[in-house]
Amino acid sequence: MASDDTGITVAHVQGIVDRSPFLSWVGLKVVALDEDSIEATATWRPEWVANPVVSQTQGGIHAALIDFAANFALIRRMGGPVLTIDLVIDYHRVARKGDLTVRGKVVKFGRTVASSHAEVFDAEGRLIASGRGAFLSTGTSEKTAGAKPAGGTGA
Repeated sequence: MASDDTGITVAHVQGIVDRSPFLSWVGLKVVALDEDSIEATATWRPEWVANPVVSQTQGGIHAALIDFAANFALIRRMGGPVLTIDLVIDYHRVARKGDLTVRGKVVKFGRTVASSHAEVFDAEGRLIASGRGAFLSTGTSEKTAGAKPAGGTGA
């Protein structure tokens, strides 16, 4: 999707994902980005399997996808990822071998706390898991944690 006045594009967000060892390992590919929503796909990997008898995907993968999408739905408002305050996950059905799609949407953007919702779908479009998160909306996680940008002096 096209950039809005923030300059944050799908390619920009994909760059953040690609710099993260964990998000890269999960195989996330950002496919859509709007002012208050995001959609990404995650490429299935054998390490996701929790129960090899039924090829069940481990629930922590779903939780990570929900945390990512709920958080990154805020990226155009915040300029970067933010700190997660609380995360609640509901599991709706067993996910088996296959890629997953996750969609996140901002529910409420407050001065200190923002809330977002996210859903994970299997390759057939069935709802696998959903969740809600509360996120610190006073600054990006890098700013809040006092990190300096890679290669920069951190102004």
